[in-house]
Amino acid sequence: MVSTALKAEAGRPGTPDRPRPIRRRPVRGRTLAFWLFVGPFLAGLVFFTFVPIGWSLWLSFFEAQNTVTPTEFVGLRNYTEMLADPEFRRSMLTFTVFAAFIIPVTTALSLALALLVNRVRFMQAFFRSAFFIPAACSYVVACMIWRLSIFNGVRFGLANTLLLHFDLDTVAWLQTTDPPLYWLVLITVRLWLQLGFYMILFLAARQRIPGQLYEAAYLDGASPGWQTFRHVTLPALRATTVAVVLLNLIAAYQAFDEFYNLMGNTAIVRPPLIYLYNTALGAEQDFGRGSAGALILSGLIVIVTLLQGKFLRLGKRED
Repeated sequence: MVSTALKAEAGRPGTPDRPRPIRRRPVRGRTLAFWLFVGPFLAGLVFFTFVPIGWSLWLSFFEAQNTVTPTEFVGLRNYTEMLADPEFRRSMLTFTVFAAFIIPVTTALSLALALLVNRVRFMQAFFRSAFFIPAACSYVVACMIWRLSIFNGVRFGLANTLLLHFDLDTVAWLQTTDPPLYWLVLITVRLWLQLGFYMILFLAARQRIPGQLYEAAYLDGASPGWQTFRHVTLPALRATTVAVVLLNLIAAYQAFDEFYNLMGNTAIVRPPLIYLYNTALGAEQDFGRGSAGALILSGLIVIVTLLQGKFLRLGKRED
């Protein structure tokens, strides 16, 4: 009788000999919620990114003038023609030089702004918002302001008004090619639009640096200035700096709006995207050559990005 009672007691759930089984929630509901949130974005990524890339790759191997359903396979002819085109090579070279200039300038100025705003103890939120607001502005609107109000080439424009104030001659900013003053217009509008965004990235990274690092640096004899910036702030911001440099690189080669709205389709300065836009959607309607050029440009961006990531030690931890 006793053994029978013990066996019955041991068989009950919740006893030490047989712990009560844990009831797990069914995963079906969580899986459904996951796909409800992720599904629309994944569908958009597939249909608006992966499918067009695959279609462009397929078109680049065919004679696809005035048609998106070609039948004549031409192999690598579109690629060789694009690489042999002097206009396409000139646009790539021009924007390689443009990227080599705009990337360090944007990175240095956005870092300087972040450090200045971080030192402000009064109305810091106001300055953060004031510098970030241009990042939310449309490129087209900014270009119209630059073209019609600041650098419009007439004596009543802001830039020429300043020149007249100092008894200097007015300038047709977007038509002057010797010296090429149109670069001043293009670079200033890009800096105005981008500096605030990268400043926020640097500012967030700077505010995550522990204060103990600076205290240790002061105890070791570092002065609060260049030495602490060089040995504490800059190494701690390395990951953010790498991200800013890579984002700047991609944005430089994808420049379209400011050049198209300020300069139009001019041969003086033509970004690769404007050249490819005219090739594929202009009078030629050559989707094969346009797709080949787009893939060449994408390959160049990937190669330069990987080289920069290796040079800047992207993804490697500091010892």
